[in-house]
Amino acid sequence: MQSTQLDYFPILIQFLLAVGFVVGMIIISGKLGPKRNSTTKDKNFECGIESIGNARIPFSVKYFLVAILFVLFDVEVIFLYPWAINFKELGMEGMVKMVLFMALLLVGFFYIIKKKALEWE
Repeated sequence: MQSTQLDYFPILIQFLLAVGFVVGMIIISGKLGPKRNSTTKDKNFECGIESIGNARIPFSVKYFLVAILFVLFDVEVIFLYPWAINFKELGMEGMVKMVLFMALLLVGFFYIIKKKALEWE
């Protein structure tokens, strides 16, 4: 199975459309949106709590651990998409490889659960 650079043209078009849409919406909303500035509107606001004191307080490592685990498992799930697209062409060998991949993914997930990495104090 050979691919040429022309096969990647639809991906490039989709990428350009997505970036163009995002940039266009940001520009349009900036031009058409209301512009009312006031001291109350310009204040920092977080979760309904008035900002008092230093913003440089230490966070628990659990926040970062959960974020890293989310990214890790999210990226691994992305590998399922090309496999699902090429499922018939990969045959039994592709199925065995994907089952092995999913088994390793589940072993890692159960290890995380056993270590209580996702439990909050």
